[in-house]
Amino acid sequence: MPGALLETAGSGGPIIIILAILSLLSIALIVGKGLSLARVRSGRARRDDALVTWAKGDREAASAAVAQGGAPADRVLAYAMEATRRKMPRKPLEAELMRRGNAEVEAMSRHLRLLELIAMVSPLLGLLGTVLGMIQSFQQLEMAQGAANASVLAGGIWQALLTTAARLIVAIPAAIGAGLLTTRVDGAAHDIETAVGQFFLLEDTGSTTP
Repeated sequence: MPGALLETAGSGGPIIIILAILSLLSIALIVGKGLSLARVRSGRARRDDALVTWAKGDREAASAAVAQGGAPADRVLAYAMEATRRKMPRKPLEAELMRRGNAEVEAMSRHLRLLELIAMVSPLLGLLGTVLGMIQSFQQLEMAQGAANASVLAGGIWQALLTTAARLIVAIPAAIGAGLLTTRVDGAAHDIETAVGQFFLLEDTGSTTP
């Protein structure tokens, strides 16, 4: 079986080898990022409970509860609570929370651009292989002095069809994976904004309550 796969890849020329490498890379990225982003949207109920506890005045317990979470929103909210307990001024706190939120989103988005690039480039590489295969077919036809023979054209057509199929096999999973993972990152970013917004709303409401 490995020998047959290598023979098939070799029949498609170097473009197939490149597409095979991109396919393995995209699979590794999808699996790795999928595992690392598996829990980025967890802990919503814990954060809600911590905010209720904070509103009741038990700030130490609320801060300790949210600090136990591992989601990006937990980490940002835990810092907001701890900094507020230390009497950090509002403006510097907002700026620091924005910086931390952006850092969390950047960390979650790492390598997703590479996956999107694979999804974009692999069809172009496949198209190049298709064109090269057709060029090969016409060259062989010219060498045969116009004598139409299926065996003469088979090699180039085989390469063209193989690269066409390969580009779709690589591009489709990469595009789907990039889309799903990006959606998850966007959701986690929304969770951060929601948690911080709810926290400041509690602070503002508490500060204006007699």
